[in-house]
Amino acid sequence: ADFNYGADEYDAEGNEEPKALPEGSETMPYIDESPTMSPQLSARGQESGDGISPTPTDGLSTGGERDAGKGLEMRKLVLSGFLASEEIYINQLEALLLPMKPLKATATTSQPVLTLQQIETIFYKIQDIYEIHKEFYDSLCPKVQQWDSNVTMGHLFQKLASQLGVYKAFVDNYKIALETAEKCSQSNYQFQKISEELKVKGPKDSKESHTSVTMEALLYKPIDRVTRSTLVLHDLLKHTPADHPDYPLLQDALRISQNFLSSINEDIDPRRTAVTTPKGETRQLVKDGFLVELSEGSRKLRHVFLFTDVLLCAKLKKTAVGKHQQYDCKWYVPLADLVFPSPEESEHCPQVHVIPDHELEDMKMKISAIKSEVQKEKANKGQSRAIERLKKKMFENEFWLLLNSPAIPFRIHNRNGKSYLFLLSSDYERSEWREAIQKLQKKDLQAFVLSSVELQVLTGSCFKLRTVHNIPVTSNKDDDESPGLYGFLHVIVHSAKGFKQSANLYCTLEVDSFGYFVSKAKTRVFRDTTEPQWNEEFEIELEGSQSLRILCYEKCYDKTKLNKDNNEIVDKIMGKGQIQLDPQAVQTKNWHMDVIEMNGIKVEFSMKFTSRDMSLKRTPSKKQTGVFGVKISVVTKRERSKVPYIVRQCIEEVEKRGIEEVGIYRISGVATDIQALKAVFDANNKDILVMLSDMDINAIAGTLKLYFRELPEPLLTDRLYPAFMEGIALSDPAAKENCMMHLLRSLPDPNLITFLFLLEHLKRVAEKEPINKMSLHNLATVFGPTLLRPSEGESKAHLTLASDIWSHDVMAQVQVLLYYLQHPPISFTELKRNTLYFSTDV
Repeated sequence: ADFNYGADEYDAEGNEEPKALPEGSETMPYIDESPTMSPQLSARGQESGDGISPTPTDGLSTGGERDAGKGLEMRKLVLSGFLASEEIYINQLEALLLPMKPLKATATTSQPVLTLQQIETIFYKIQDIYEIHKEFYDSLCPKVQQWDSNVTMGHLFQKLASQLGVYKAFVDNYKIALETAEKCSQSNYQFQKISEELKVKGPKDSKESHTSVTMEALLYKPIDRVTRSTLVLHDLLKHTPADHPDYPLLQDALRISQNFLSSINEDIDPRRTAVTTPKGETRQLVKDGFLVELSEGSRKLRHVFLFTDVLLCAKLKKTAVGKHQQYDCKWYVPLADLVFPSPEESEHCPQVHVIPDHELEDMKMKISAIKSEVQKEKANKGQSRAIERLKKKMFENEFWLLLNSPAIPFRIHNRNGKSYLFLLSSDYERSEWREAIQKLQKKDLQAFVLSSVELQVLTGSCFKLRTVHNIPVTSNKDDDESPGLYGFLHVIVHSAKGFKQSANLYCTLEVDSFGYFVSKAKTRVFRDTTEPQWNEEFEIELEGSQSLRILCYEKCYDKTKLNKDNNEIVDKIMGKGQIQLDPQAVQTKNWHMDVIEMNGIKVEFSMKFTSRDMSLKRTPSKKQTGVFGVKISVVTKRERSKVPYIVRQCIEEVEKRGIEEVGIYRISGVATDIQALKAVFDANNKDILVMLSDMDINAIAGTLKLYFRELPEPLLTDRLYPAFMEGIALSDPAAKENCMMHLLRSLPDPNLITFLFLLEHLKRVAEKEPINKMSLHNLATVFGPTLLRPSEGESKAHLTLASDIWSHDVMAQVQVLLYYLQHPPISFTELKRNTLYFSTDV
């Protein structure tokens, strides 16, 4: 069965909810073109009033479908499901046509219920649509009932697609048809009674002989149907062998249907209306999406809707099974009353409770681990029950992450008093919302208060108008959707031009991981210029990323511009832009140059991508001079030192001026600076100390990490790696202590002394956590894999999926380092003296 948790099953507090699709639509719908599972094959696609008999898809594993026999079997299931819903659709059209004849008959009498013109408008093209589908159904039904794997029916779908023009005419007339029907039922009681209860015949094999449906709901069915036919074509193609005679015909039908859908969506889009504004103009939905609101001290997931003249914050209501899904309005602010408080105006509020980074990192690790379990289950053709259970767990974890990671405050203030606070994970999104609202506020807007009925109608329209249907978590993605990129994206931000006047300018880079965007890198501020030349390179870790965003800011040094919600100075966004990360285009060895245009500003940048398995390689240096890529024992022997000079110098510099730097070791330094430092250390240049004292501290921290990452074998050695993995997994504290200390003792002296030296430094960094925000856990996350990850030959043995090895092994590597970081001070001499080494805590 299809697994797809939507926002629909979860209300804002994360409780599961039953799911039902809308009965009908009072407003012009937006037709969904996205290829998801066929509604006939998933329980979600069943409409409350339709009574579709569920298709027996249980027990079908998707793993083995590649063989043609299974594909054809699935094909039959898809078709029989579609046929069942086609029968219901024909019954619905029949029910619509039923009152048309008697209405026409009375139209020419002295007491007409409706005029001929009104009948023509309301029932426009229904007869034609009915005939097309009746013919299609009558031809397809015998083929499915007397099933034979060689049966061909692509020509039927091709013919159906070629007749879509009728739907175009229906769609163009739909809005007027609805309005006419509504006016007529208000003015004519007889017609009102007819249109409130139209009897739809139940399917042949169903117990219910009839169901009552409103005319409005039935008029919506043809619009819904076009989307469904297109989805079925997707499914049929998926399960039709490429050499089957139907394949090219179905492809052609799908192409026609998709082109048709996108053409009518363009027509529909501007008309996505929801009742009218106080001035009598049509109120339209401009933007909607999920945001986290801080309400009474706790985080709630809300669906926020921006209409032409009002911002409405809603959550999905819990509804009984089969009941029409509804939103519940939490609050609304007319745009005429909406202001963004400037920093000096906003009242001082309690600080936003920020979840510690290590908890978020832990959760990401958990999610990655579950992802690999899902992959393994699928690869081993595991039970769909087990996969469902894992996916549900993954959804819960991703939902938690989505709720708890945002920390960028976005405050909305109503002139008449109340203020609301959203938390976003991306400044890009914050500015998109702000700009969309400000653009609407340029119009002449009136303040108003909605009556309870108006509010009900407006909130009711949200469900049909929304453009974002699912909570943005990866568990909502279909299996065949791109999983995004895993690995490292190298970006050089070159320069920007197009600024009207000189300013202090910098850029930030955001990428999406785990379904939401976060800021990953920031250039230095280029002062007082209209043409900044940054030329800075960054290495950004991608975790299922699909897009890169660049934001360009003007730096503000005015302390009065502090945001009271998080005590940070608010810089002005000059422009922002986004590009898709196309796996084909990005995955080349060479740099790929590009330009993002934003508000008249052009930012030039280059990028290249290294997949995670490439970036896991430790490559020994060909030359034995220098320090990078050279065995630590060779370097210490050559230097006659216990700890390599590079390690001592970098640590000394970080302790001198970087220990209070926010995100030290986590924020990536500029890659060109790091390469320059690498070159001087390798050449043992006498200017090293001068260069170190001038260099950005993040570049020095980055050079230290790079040194450990490029060691030909990890600091804690390949030989002992399996034993470290086993030791950390022990549950008895005494046994673990004994084992972990014995392992340290087994390290060669240069490795051990260097490790203990680094350990004490990292503990000193973590003591400043209130200022630098780097906890022991954060530092373990950064350094664990760098110090433990096996070199190429070793990791080959257990190299499977890049994301797999990443999650399982990395978790353990982080835990090993964390164990030593949390341990009371370990002395080299004590360690060597004692064969059994217990700490007092055990």
